[in-house]
Amino acid sequence: MQKTPAPPFSGYQKQVVAMLAFLQFAVILDFMIMSPLGAVIMPDLKIAPAQFGLVVSAYAFSAGLSGLLTAGFADRYDRKKLLLFFYTGFIVGTVWCGLAQSFESLLAARVFTGLFGGVIGSVVLAISTDLFPPQMRGRVMGLIQTAFAASQVLGIPAGIYLSNQWNWHVPFMAMAAFGLAGGLLVAWKLQPVNAHLAQPQEHSPFMHLFHTVTEKRYLLAFCVTALLTTGGFMLMPFSSAYIVNNMGIDLHHLPTVYLVTGLCTIFIGPMIGRAADAFGKFRVFLFGTALSIAMVLIYTHLGHVPLWMLVVVNSVMFVGIFSRMIPFQAISSTVPSMTQRGSYNAISASIQQLAGGVASVVSGHIVTQAADGRLQHFDTVGYVVVATSLVATTLLWRLQRGLPSAAAARPA
Repeated sequence: MQKTPAPPFSGYQKQVVAMLAFLQFAVILDFMIMSPLGAVIMPDLKIAPAQFGLVVSAYAFSAGLSGLLTAGFADRYDRKKLLLFFYTGFIVGTVWCGLAQSFESLLAARVFTGLFGGVIGSVVLAISTDLFPPQMRGRVMGLIQTAFAASQVLGIPAGIYLSNQWNWHVPFMAMAAFGLAGGLLVAWKLQPVNAHLAQPQEHSPFMHLFHTVTEKRYLLAFCVTALLTTGGFMLMPFSSAYIVNNMGIDLHHLPTVYLVTGLCTIFIGPMIGRAADAFGKFRVFLFGTALSIAMVLIYTHLGHVPLWMLVVVNSVMFVGIFSRMIPFQAISSTVPSMTQRGSYNAISASIQQLAGGVASVVSGHIVTQAADGRLQHFDTVGYVVVATSLVATTLLWRLQRGLPSAAAARPA
């Protein structure tokens, strides 16, 4: 397998990657921190688990709806201005969450935050595609994806600490202040991203949306996105309960599992991105698929195991998952034309949110809990994840065959 020398980042490109990764970190952290704060929010607001579940899912569904609503307009503006508009709304929504004093207020705040936050990730991807040539995008996606791991390692423990020291309102206010500082830096340092505006634009936003959702190769990419998202979201909701009840790991050791997994992913993400650029994105995707299938089958059949073994299995499984997601995002970035990147990424983000919600519901109908607390049929979830992975790989193989030499594209 011959390694292709990759062009280095310029100074400005390094700044752009850092800013985009920060924005992803802020948005992901805001979504992820709700679950660990549930133990504090539920008694404080006197709400039942079902109501708290609605608060958590409200963000995902409003984010999915937001992506569809904005897709028709996503390519009609300077991407920097679009990013700052939605990021401002996201910060306002986070402050609203911190000020909420009732279930109704918190629910409304999460819906509002999702409407704005749900679009940011798609704009970040569109900017990444506009500013970086295809042979650099593996590294870009690898660095941006480390935001997920960083939110586990840095953000969630900090949020729990602030909540324990004061109350659950403080983490949201701290996130808003932290996010505002980053937003001001983006407004100052990021140059306009408007090259797509020089291309012919469709007059009707509705027709722009229609042409995006009916393009054959886009539909193939959307199907792969839905299948890959489904796999992750089927395992995630029950992982903590599975680790504690089926593997016999003490609840107090859970942070150790997530901390080590997150640290491992932070270091491995950029390496995966470089490998995708050097050896071929689809090859790295195949490696990630094979590794993740093997580790999912092992993970969903584990019984009582020592902590170190769980940490190793969980870390390697996430290496496999990231080895799929990073090259897939790099391949996906070559699919849309310049004038449809905003709408394509907005719809893709919506599909991720909606597929994740559906996957959680399906997983909830498969898994049952025995009288002793052990989860039953979790292995069945593993088989479903393997099946979706194999179908996604087949569809991606078809998709990348029809792309115009994306992985070996010319320098920008």
